[in-house]
Amino acid sequence: MPKETIHTDGAPAAVGTYSQAVRVGQFVFLSGQIPLVPGTMEVAAGDFRARARQVFENLKAVAEAAGGSLNDAVKLTIFLTDLDDFAAVNEVMAEYCDEPYPARAAVQVAALPKGVDVEADAILAL
Repeated sequence: MPKETIHTDGAPAAVGTYSQAVRVGQFVFLSGQIPLVPGTMEVAAGDFRARARQVFENLKAVAEAAGGSLNDAVKLTIFLTDLDDFAAVNEVMAEYCDEPYPARAAVQVAALPKGVDVEADAILAL
């Protein structure tokens, strides 16, 4: 099956050897997004919720560039450096995804790129 790469200026540019997303058939695999502000490539200012919102804004932009939305997500993975932020990320996710919610994993990790405290990736079914 052929692969199609997805790119949008509405999300941070890839800073390594990866694409913002890849579509294969009806599935779109979104790369992990950290709370970088597109254009400036700086970490979003504010508290944890503000950073989590930026992560979801970035995912939303890539999903839309692929012709979908976060409501097309069938799987999300959320990476946190502190599981005490679990409740806050649930609140933010509910702002971007409607029921039925996608399958999801949330894991605590030792570190994330640029020293951020949250990252998320997604799989869409279009």
